[in-house]
Amino acid sequence: MAKWRIRNVRMAGVSACVPANVVATEDYTFMTPEEAATFNKTVGIKRRHIATDDVCASDMCQKAAEKLIEELGWEKESIDVLIFESVTGDYKTPPTACLLQDRMGLPESTFCLDMPMGCCGCLYALTVGGNLLTTGNVRRALLLIGDTALRMGSMKDKSRVPLFGDCGTAIALEYDENAPEMVVEFNTLGKGYKALMTPHGGFRHPITPESFIEEDFGNGIVRAPMHTLINGMDVFAFAISKPPKSVDKFMAEENIDRNNDVDYFLIHQANKMIVDRVVKKLKLPVDKVPYNLEEYGNLGGASIPSLMVTRLRDKLTKEPCKLLMSSFGLGLSWGTMSATFGPIIIPELLYI
Repeated sequence: MAKWRIRNVRMAGVSACVPANVVATEDYTFMTPEEAATFNKTVGIKRRHIATDDVCASDMCQKAAEKLIEELGWEKESIDVLIFESVTGDYKTPPTACLLQDRMGLPESTFCLDMPMGCCGCLYALTVGGNLLTTGNVRRALLLIGDTALRMGSMKDKSRVPLFGDCGTAIALEYDENAPEMVVEFNTLGKGYKALMTPHGGFRHPITPESFIEEDFGNGIVRAPMHTLINGMDVFAFAISKPPKSVDKFMAEENIDRNNDVDYFLIHQANKMIVDRVVKKLKLPVDKVPYNLEEYGNLGGASIPSLMVTRLRDKLTKEPCKLLMSSFGLGLSWGTMSATFGPIIIPELLYI
């Protein structure tokens, strides 16, 4: 178990940007109207914002960051750290954070880092960024978290296409000796990596002509080895077992009462079936568990910051809120964080 207590770091603000292009489940031609209705009811994702081919995750993150910097009143020269968390960077190399340093006009002294941690990305970025700031050696950090995950897979893969939306978010952290402590822990089940993976395209299995050969797996699943795959049953079994046990243990160790000590539980918005099961297993007060997957789908690492922007903006901009966050995904990895954020700056949701 990897656990950190991050002190002297406050969240100053959070922002999010989504594509203006909206795709409803009924728009997918591989679904009958009856199948679309069943999907909407069970999976719970009715609409998703999908980026056009000329828009990358970094573009959405940059737009979110520029607006946040403006509303915070930060001078760009004061930003010491830039972390870009995404599995859909601009290029395989160089790191996209380096490109964003130039595009955003940040100082050459900026510490830049890419992190490809998928659905747990927000908690990983908060942990790394928070630990960099906690001693006061650096004072301000921008965490840019986003993905265009849909384009990683096959558009003929009925098991994957309807699940994902695109989004870019920005979180501003700064050194503050009066900030409440953040507590976070992570777990990893590396042997389960095949449940969520892209078989070809890395250096273990480079791209070859065979990488583009599509195979029909039945049930509307057609993909090639270059496409990202989801083993739905394995992912479901993992998501409703490992993360809830860790959250329950975490709350017991930290002496957190689920009914009285937490204002909101932010659960990674994988799909309604998974989130509902996690909520039920943990016996969470349903009025403290916001959802936004019906409008945005699975946003990967941007899921939790998007909840802050789209569901908690009125609260977080006015008063402190004790949050208990749970993410799970690629790796397989999962994390739990307890933190108090607010009042913070949250611009209205942006579109690109």
